[in-house]
Amino acid sequence: MPEAMITGTDDVRVNNRWHELAGRVLEGHTLSADEALAVLDAPDEELLDLLAAAYRVRRRWFGNQVQLYFLMNAKSGLCPEDCSYCSQSKVSEAEIPKYNLLTRDKLLDGARLAAERQAKTYCIVISARGPNEREMQAVASIVPEIKQRYPLKICACLGLLTPEQARELKACGVDRVNHNLNTSEAFYNDICTTHSFADRLTTLHAVRDAGMEMCSGGIVGMGERREDVVDMAIALRDLGVQSIPVNFLNPIDGTPLAGRSDLDPRYCLKVLAMFRLVNPDREIRIAGGRELHLGSLQPLGLYAANSIFVGDYLTTKGQAPEADYQMIRDLGFEVVANQEAAAC
Repeated sequence: MPEAMITGTDDVRVNNRWHELAGRVLEGHTLSADEALAVLDAPDEELLDLLAAAYRVRRRWFGNQVQLYFLMNAKSGLCPEDCSYCSQSKVSEAEIPKYNLLTRDKLLDGARLAAERQAKTYCIVISARGPNEREMQAVASIVPEIKQRYPLKICACLGLLTPEQARELKACGVDRVNHNLNTSEAFYNDICTTHSFADRLTTLHAVRDAGMEMCSGGIVGMGERREDVVDMAIALRDLGVQSIPVNFLNPIDGTPLAGRSDLDPRYCLKVLAMFRLVNPDREIRIAGGRELHLGSLQPLGLYAANSIFVGDYLTTKGQAPEADYQMIRDLGFEVVANQEAAAC
């Protein structure tokens, strides 16, 4: 048989491999850990077939829509935790702004900017082990005012929460809480020792029990094994998390993980495809590090993911919002407009 014919047969088999998997996911199949790991291990020459398969799944639940999030670092630095990836932790020597909780006017101004940038969700983040009473009162006071003025959903990221604090956030109008697993349970002690993976699960359970949506994801590129990335994706599925931000490590100078360079854009795209196939009907957000690690391949990420942050991150810069809008238009996609009436 001529070599060209053999190659052609192999190409068909490669193409079918991922589309058959996507077809089974669309019929209700739940990916096993081995199947998810195979996605991460896919040869680079299969990447476009893999993304096309992931896009079929994305399109089923999200069409060609992209949800935008706007992040406000409402309290920066001063954190007593030792998370090795974080520029705000107690072990970081990174040169970053350090300040206590922003004023009401600054939080309102952030909400205005979120609405102007077409964000569906405004994320209020503080650097802390968990919120103190004053911070809880400030959030409980500002959230109803924001929702009265702007058609925004509110996501709060305040650290570890008690069940009582979760219920307070629900009562004031917070729609969802972000609390990332960050990595697998097996790898967790390699990146943080001041709290545990179990502590994070406890907070997510409190959020779920209070009736709010869970936003939880992780960071890829911290020295974990590929099996750890798969374990994290499956743990998030088993928790029933509604929104999954996938961060790619930005190795900030002054942090213990400064200088790490384990990622390439093709692997990052495989990670996004794997998260989509493991969590087919969940919101997958390309979060921190996308500009650094996806580079010119950023648009391809949206064939698997359906959400991005617009603007800056906590202590690092994002690309200009206009570049995000143009990227979305060039794909033929559209930004989700939040048409819901503002809460009274």
